[in-house]
Amino acid sequence: MKRYAAPLLIGLVGAGILAWLGTWQMQRLGWKKDILAEIESTISGDPQPLPGTIAPTEQRYRPVSLTGAIEDKALFVLVSAKLKGAGWRVISAFETEDGRRVLLDRGFLPVDEKTAPLYSGPARLLGNLHWPDDRNSSTPANDLEKNTWFARDLGPMADALRTEPLLVVARAMDPADARVDPMPVDTSGIPNDHLQYAITWYALGLVWLLMTGVWMRRIAKGTD
Repeated sequence: MKRYAAPLLIGLVGAGILAWLGTWQMQRLGWKKDILAEIESTISGDPQPLPGTIAPTEQRYRPVSLTGAIEDKALFVLVSAKLKGAGWRVISAFETEDGRRVLLDRGFLPVDEKTAPLYSGPARLLGNLHWPDDRNSSTPANDLEKNTWFARDLGPMADALRTEPLLVVARAMDPADARVDPMPVDTSGIPNDHLQYAITWYALGLVWLLMTGVWMRRIAKGTD
């Protein structure tokens, strides 16, 4: 029996570690679901006024209701939308009734309509505050001369449109612009891969046990 001790110990310890990792990922899955549910609850909550002091961590996804005017100048962020293809996120300046100027993400415009006239003027809107994380190490530099942006860079956009570095992503606008489809904030872009990770760890644990069984069988046959 001594010759079985080492493979049995290795098999049980390895499988135990892999099973623990799978269980840990299942716990992370529950944690992530709670986080996403909390975000969804925040997004769909009662609209509030614009905050006087900007605090991204506390105010991310906060719903707001604004009345004011959309200015005619727009910045265009190149995007690809599911079932729509290539297009632009249209970012304009919005001036509220009390004189505050913020960035407004109006939504999606088809790629071939960049030069089409867009609505400007008085508007009421519902939206959510957002601090997007569009840029990574592979994101190209914005082409300001051609008004082609590759990320919603709030600082440079605020400078270009003379607004606060505060972005409101529209959910609904009155009057609506027939050319622009709102792309409201949601949780679809937040990854939640913990279930796949858990399945992977559990599967590896099963494979580990199977390989341990093969090893012990070879020992029994005297081939190892």
